[in-house]
Amino acid sequence: MEISVESEDSRRMSFALTGSRAGFANLLRRYAMNQVSTFAIDKVVFYENTSSLFDEYLAHRIGLVPLKWAPGFKPEEEVVFTLEASGPASVNSGMLQSTQDKVKVATERIPLLKLMQDQNLRLEAKAIQVAGRKHAKWQAGLAAYEMDGNKFNFKVESFMQMAPRDMLGRAIDMLEEKCEELDTDLASLSKGGKESKKKKKEE
Repeated sequence: MEISVESEDSRRMSFALTGSRAGFANLLRRYAMNQVSTFAIDKVVFYENTSSLFDEYLAHRIGLVPLKWAPGFKPEEEVVFTLEASGPASVNSGMLQSTQDKVKVATERIPLLKLMQDQNLRLEAKAIQVAGRKHAKWQAGLAAYEMDGNKFNFKVESFMQMAPRDMLGRAIDMLEEKCEELDTDLASLSKGGKESKKKKKEE
């Protein structure tokens, strides 16, 4: 099996996978989208919101803001963001302030809402790290491929939480771990079966 990178930048990557079968290519695609974990805002507590948007609508919009982070966080660890603004003002993703330097918004230019005169917004948001299969906001990006004979032409696009190469690398690492677990389980079953046959012969 061989991977040949054809083009790559910070958001997109194209590569050809050869020497593999369709089943593995599809497994790699699904792992890249559904099994790779990212940080995303999961809960929002509003202390004040006199804007024209309902709390639930604004919380959903904030939850879709992509977050970048450095390695070293435990899966259950929470990271808190705060936001405080008064109108008239345009509120964007860059106004979400993280309490952890290693976790921050991936881009500061996403518009969230506009506050008119005398309108105020004050909130606290909690982000957690979860696999992409739970919700689209935790997906690291998209992965797709086309078959060309014995070659699978992949296109990977990141949602800005990580580079597409990192997204692919994490998916491959997870697949390797699963294969090792499967080998261990199969070896254990095989050993147990042999011991069972041996006991029956002795009886």
